[in-house]
Amino acid sequence: MGAAFLRPYLFLERCVFESKKQPPLHSLIGEGSTFSGELRFPGGTLQIEGQVRGDVVATGERPSLVCVGEKALITGKIHATHVVINGRVMGPVHADGLLELKSKAAIVGSVTYQALEMQQGATIEGELQPIHAKVSESPSKMPALAHSP
Repeated sequence: MGAAFLRPYLFLERCVFESKKQPPLHSLIGEGSTFSGELRFPGGTLQIEGQVRGDVVATGERPSLVCVGEKALITGKIHATHVVINGRVMGPVHADGLLELKSKAAIVGSVTYQALEMQQGATIEGELQPIHAKVSESPSKMPALAHSP
């Protein structure tokens, strides 16, 4: 197999093994490929090395991972449990869990995440919106602090 053929798999290996626990690989959009329309997948791992013109959305209950390679371009939103970006995204990104931005990541759009890891060189032109864990008790139901005399 040639080096060009193996390149997406090498990025996927780095994407998967540099990260914590990952779902299995299900789909690959290779370098030079273009997909137009909404791309929905039920979970697992979606590796994108080409271009996607439309939204990329994980739809199932299973954990999902979207890996955007260095030469990839997404024009549309991304929504998944875990998102790793090392390419360009023109649209909002929503990670229900972890959002990892590698050194060549470039996002133009709002970014919503529960946890964020960002390497030097990554850029975001848009609003950062962390997802906050729900507080189990409202402040009015919390016990008052005792005052010392």
